[in-house]
Amino acid sequence: MDQITALGELLIDFTESGISKGGMKLFERNPGGAVANVLAAAARLGERTAFIGKVGNDMHGMFLKATLESAGIDTKGLVMSNDFFTTLAFVALSETGERTFSFARKPGADTQLTAGEVDEAILKTTAVLHIGSLSLTDEPARSATYHAVKLAKKHGAAISYDPNYRETLWTDEEAAKERMREMLPYVDIMKLSDEETALLTDIESPAEAAKRLNAMGIPCVAVTLGKQGALVSVGGESTIMPGYPIPAIDTTGAGDAFWGGFLHRMLTIRKRPDELTLKEAADCADWGNAVATCCVQKRGGIPAMPSLDEVLELMRK
Repeated sequence: MDQITALGELLIDFTESGISKGGMKLFERNPGGAVANVLAAAARLGERTAFIGKVGNDMHGMFLKATLESAGIDTKGLVMSNDFFTTLAFVALSETGERTFSFARKPGADTQLTAGEVDEAILKTTAVLHIGSLSLTDEPARSATYHAVKLAKKHGAAISYDPNYRETLWTDEEAAKERMREMLPYVDIMKLSDEETALLTDIESPAEAAKRLNAMGIPCVAVTLGKQGALVSVGGESTIMPGYPIPAIDTTGAGDAFWGGFLHRMLTIRKRPDELTLKEAADCADWGNAVATCCVQKRGGIPAMPSLDEVLELMRK
């Protein structure tokens, strides 16, 4: 039963990687997708994981399937489409490692998953179903996501949610707010960044926004604070777990690595989101911070996720 399943986007991140001899920018092909990154982080830490989603039956889709399998992620819920191309994201990096995105997704295969293609057998036995908001931007993936959430919840899974706002994938900010907030009544545990608090609650303060989300019925909320670490809030009370003071090389997948570490620790101590004390949630966040710190020492998303030994070594220092 202790399995984390994720539904949503699986795509290629083409990340800036220097300049060619001819003076042109080079881009490195990295496997990506926020929900897939979360699974990769959890799998590297020893969790059983499964992915539900759609990619193109093309060179990129086959590469992504092989990448998940090599990361130890069950791919029986992955649909290979002959009709739609694998989604691509081009990622520019600033000098501090921060990212800006440009998507080739009109439509991308990830938006075309239908409710009928969702592997229901996986959802009937999973402990956690993790979703983001990228599967809520377009139909039919939006309906497929709600179908999966309702089914998983019916069979006792905890619903994990990371809005993971990407401005260029929405028609406008108001549409994004509406769609991202519609999922909140189904959510048991949630992670968002300090840049997303106002989008989800109209409140900028991480502590006050998390308190509002608790009051709306989400038992445990984590807000990532970049270099400052993460805030966790349970029952309206919050605390901040400081990050590890090591400079980042590439922040791709940092928030997803954090959440993979957090969920791993929650399952390890055998607690559901509504059973976590603030102290236990803070412990989970400390694990998340450590996994994220290890992740940002390497380039890319999925390939950068650390092993359990790497994380323990950092936490012992």
